[in-house]
Amino acid sequence: MSERTDPIRVLLVDDHELFRQGVSAILGGVPEIEVVGQAENGQVALELCATQQPDVVLMDINMPVCSGLEATRMIKEKFPHIRILILTVSSAEESLFDAIKSGASGYVLKNASPVAVIESIQRVYAGEPVIPSDLAMHIITEFSSPQKAQVKPEVDALTERELEVLRKLSTGATNREIAKALYISENTVRNHVRSILEKLHLSNRVQAAAYALREGYTSEERPE
Repeated sequence: MSERTDPIRVLLVDDHELFRQGVSAILGGVPEIEVVGQAENGQVALELCATQQPDVVLMDINMPVCSGLEATRMIKEKFPHIRILILTVSSAEESLFDAIKSGASGYVLKNASPVAVIESIQRVYAGEPVIPSDLAMHIITEFSSPQKAQVKPEVDALTERELEVLRKLSTGATNREIAKALYISENTVRNHVRSILEKLHLSNRVQAAAYALREGYTSEERPE
């Protein structure tokens, strides 16, 4: 995280105040992270995203008034640059899959170690998903299905370098692996991924990988 001078701004969203305070205390001891707000439901989270402009939202799924799934959809629609990391008690939670399809960058278990939570925040801020490979492939498979396809984005807007990065994304490669393969820095990879998502109107790199597979952008040639 040496390329960033300001701390990562984090918003905590959970309907249990004691849990929020515990996580806030943990993150408060990390110089690279700053907790900029807390919310007890998705509606308050949406309001705080507008005023506090966090980089990362730690989002519980099951909350009153407005669930984490609903909040994830609304936040990604209004503030696509904000990364969302889902807080969950189980990786088998039914809404988790939908939350990630809606734009969440991954999830962390509520009983995870402090180190795992901190690393997950840093990873999603860097643009990398925190999703096990089996769940990622499930999502990619669903998005790749022709019946799930939406209006085709304007891929011609991508530069040749961005196309190279997109092809690497289709293999599930990390930023580090892409940087090594293309002889560029990880920061440059992050910039390319951000540009790809903006140009293709996608929420995260899992969707980008699915798009690349569905449309055939996995070789060195542009599809017809």
